[in-house]
Amino acid sequence: MPRYFLELAYKGTHYSGFQVQQNSITIQNELEKALNTFFKQPISLTGSSRTDAGVHALQNYFHFDASIHIEAKQVYNLNAILPLDIVVKAFHPVADTAHCRFDAISREYKYFIYNKKDPFLNDRAWFYPYRLDINQLNEAAAILIGTKDFSSFSKKNTQVKNFICSIEKSEWVFNNGSLMYNVKGNRFLRGMVRGLVGTMVRVGRGIISLETFETIIESKNAAKADFTTPAHGLFLLGVNYPENLLGNQI
Repeated sequence: MPRYFLELAYKGTHYSGFQVQQNSITIQNELEKALNTFFKQPISLTGSSRTDAGVHALQNYFHFDASIHIEAKQVYNLNAILPLDIVVKAFHPVADTAHCRFDAISREYKYFIYNKKDPFLNDRAWFYPYRLDINQLNEAAAILIGTKDFSSFSKKNTQVKNFICSIEKSEWVFNNGSLMYNVKGNRFLRGMVRGLVGTMVRVGRGIISLETFETIIESKNAAKADFTTPAHGLFLLGVNYPENLLGNQI
């Protein structure tokens, strides 16, 4: 049976996360409902990665198997059925062994913070009206690069047994009046980016030192990290796959 990767973007404000959950509205719920309606057959989706309630994505993927013929115009038709805050960007025919989660080689996130009240950012960035030292933030961010045990930045309710992640990009920059954290790695743990941001912000504000930040990493104790960072400032920028895995775009 043919397999397709479905590429999408969404604003997560009104959803309880990416993957299906009982008694909750999720991105997967809405997509499966639209696909089943349009193609008139049950289609079950497998997600590339989880995003929490309120988190946004500029690019994410599902895959599914179905004996259907997909044309470019059907992307437009499917988007007409979907809510305004979810958009299908493309379909990619792939090999029947391709897996959108396990074949991903890296994922990249951005987190946005602003310090002056702005009604156009209140659901897409964290309003944090305090001075932050970007040099201290970047010194903390640089400590994260490499392959490490990130147990300290994983929420407790997880089925993951391996907490080793490899981070290749970790930096803070000013972007259009906002402070932005950009991180890219081979994998991320549950709540990891928000935990990293919340704990680094404590460094940038002078609440903890860089030495303490390193100690938190080495402790492998999530109780010492700060996970209070709101979800709505976090964007999944993209999921990357080996060259040629995605095939032609529809």
